[in-house]
Order: sequence, then C-alpha cells, then structure tokens
Amino acid sequence: METYETQIMAYTAKIVNLTGEIEKMEKDPEAFNEAYTESIKVQIKQVEALVVELQSSVHGSFAVFEYIRETVTSMTSTQTRLEAKYDKNRVLQTRRDYIKIQLQLEECERRYQQIFNPNIGSSCAHTGIIRVSQPIVSQINADLSARYTFGAWGKDSKPLHGRESMYWYSGYTSAAITDVRFYNNYKDLILRNYFQHHTLQSGWTGTGNNVLIRENVLYYQRNSPFSMAKVNFTSMNYEYRIVSKASTRFSYAHSPNQNFDFAADETGLWVTYASEESSGQLILAKINEPSFGIEEEWQTSVYKPGLSNAFMVCGVLYAVRTVDIQTEKIFYMFDTKTQQEHYINVPFERFQETYINLDYNPTDQKLYMYNNGYYVNYQLSFNYTTKAIEDKPPLLMKLTQ
Repeated sequence: METYETQIMAYTAKIVNLTGEIEKMEKDPEAFNEAYTESIKVQIKQVEALVVELQSSVHGSFAVFEYIRETVTSMTSTQTRLEAKYDKNRVLQTRRDYIKIQLQLEECERRYQQIFNPNIGSSCAHTGIIRVSQPIVSQINADLSARYTFGAWGKDSKPLHGRESMYWYSGYTSAAITDVRFYNNYKDLILRNYFQHHTLQSGWTGTGNNVLIRENVLYYQRNSPFSMAKVNFTSMNYEYRIVSKASTRFSYAHSPNQNFDFAADETGLWVTYASEESSGQLILAKINEPSFGIEEEWQTSVYKPGLSNAFMVCGVLYAVRTVDIQTEKIFYMFDTKTQQEHYINVPFERFQETYINLDYNPTDQKLYMYNNGYYVNYQLSFNYTTKAIEDKPPLLMKLTQ
C-alpha cells in the first residue's frame, strides 16, 4: 500500500504539471497539437492502469478506489474537450477543470490516509523513516512570483479546534519575516483566498525562514535583539527569549540567516542552532511551550553549515544534505530518548535546485518544503514492523542548560 500511495502522489504531481501546460495554452492556444493530445492520453491511461491494479490487489477499500475512478473519468472528459478546437474561453474552462481535479486528488489522498494510516498524528510506534515520496507540487506562491524565493508554508502542527484544515504561507524576496497569510483549507490556498493577513509589529520583524505555526502561534528568529521570538495570533501577544550561546555565524548550506530552526512533532516544540563553543556542530533543544524557555539541550556530531536542513519526528532529529542537483538525502538521525545517533540513507527528489524551508507536520506526517517560490510537500513512510536497531552507537554528550 505504501508503494501504491507513492504512485498516486506521483500522478497527482503530473496533474499539477498539466495545469501549468494549460496556463501556457492561455497565452498561445495554437500550442495545442496532436502530440500534446497523445501525451495527455498516455498519462490518463497510466492512471487508469494504476487504479485497476489497486482494485485487484486490495480488499475493503472500494469507496476510495471508486473515488479515484471518478476522478479519472473526469480527466477523460476533460481530454475529450481538449481534442476540440479551442478558443480562449475553452482554455480558461479547461484550466478550471484541472484545478478541480487537483483538489479532488488532494481529497482522495486525505481519504486514503484516513483509511490506511489511522495513527497519523498520534503514533510513534516505528523505528524511523524508510522512504520519502516523490515531490507533490501544489503551485507557485500566493504572490504569483518566482522572485519570492524566501519563505515557508504548511499547516498548524497543533491546530486549534475548527482550524484543522487551515494552511498558512509567508514569502519574501529576501530572508525576511514580516507577515503571514492564513487559508481555511487547501482549496482556498490554491485559489489564493486568504481569510487573515497578519503583519508583524514594527520592531518585531525577523530573519531566516525556518519558521512554523503551532496552536496559532508563529515561532521565528527575531532580528534585534537576536533571539527566539513568537507571536500569538489569538491574543496578539509578542514574546522573545535570548539564547546566549546561539551564534549568528552558522547557517544551513544553501540558505542565509537560518540560525534558529524551529521544529514541531508528536512530542512537542524544538529548536536547533549552533554555537561558537560547539564549533558549528548542531545543537538540539526542547522548548517548554508555556514558559518559552529551553528544557534540555543535546550537542550532535553534525556540522550545521554542511546541512541543507533538519526536522523532528517523534522526538528524533533528522538531518538532510545535498547529494546532487536533483537529490537530497536524509543521512543522519539523533534519538533524544536514547541519546544515540545513526547514519542512514533515505534519498528524495527536489522539485527544483534550491529550497529554503523544510519542516515535518505530525497532523498528516508530511514534509512541507518551500522550493524556489513553489509549495511542495512529501509523504513520509515509516518502519512499523522492523525491530529496533541492535547496534548502539556511542552516546552523545548531553548539555546542561
């Protein structure tokens, strides 16, 4: 089922790409030709074949597969209209059809997860990440500009009641943090219909893009004084905490000013940074959410400037580095429960060459990436059956606060 799930997400990405092709047709309807038609037909047949395979291999999931089949039928209908001679209005209608299909596939994925992954958001009964799906590209940012290469997006990692489907986005042309937009659901995100737009107060702007939202609170890196900061969008209260040992000299390999990197998982709120004392090696800290203070710290053996990014899952730190122009790799993990580190090999594909933000969300077990102005996400697969690794590496040094 995990293999089929990855395939479904891959075809979802193809539909997104088709949407981009339709946008090009708006500008040049004559670009529609027989070769293009055949290409779309082939992709639709591939999705149909996948559905047939799923239906013959898995029992007790008729409703999910029928939903997928209905989506494919809708795609076929759209393809029929593509074969007709187009005018501008027809092109615009087709674009809307593909956006509708994209939303349907997102809903299909959500239903799939509910049926086959009932422990999302609560279970940590696994030994770690074993696979990352292909990238799912939603679209370019709400500012409709590839120049907004800096930013972040995602879902609240611990949403308030009634905001479980909410998405947020914050993007810029520089490594700044000045505002955040909120969307009721995925459809509104795609259609760029935000219901709230918060601008940070003067003197409370930030730098770096490894931010997150948890319980309607934005956690980010403040400029002056250099510190951890947060703003509660419910009460509109601002707070900051100075971490004396944190250095402004160590950032990730491909993104400037990423000194504090906030992360949230099933076990709480975290932050990573490096210090002069640690010689640039990454330090992981657990944040006490009510007091906004640091509870515990651990120094890892990985050099922060050599990393692309890092994130937390079930109390385990995962570090990522670049392999080549198309590939990233989760290569390192540090378990805060056992205080042990492991080197692993879980490669995954980047959508484009550079990205700024990468964070895990426990509500849907996805990685959310802000990649050169585009919304990208990945589904993670975990090892729920393999026994814990027997070989124990050396104990890492636990720091005192």
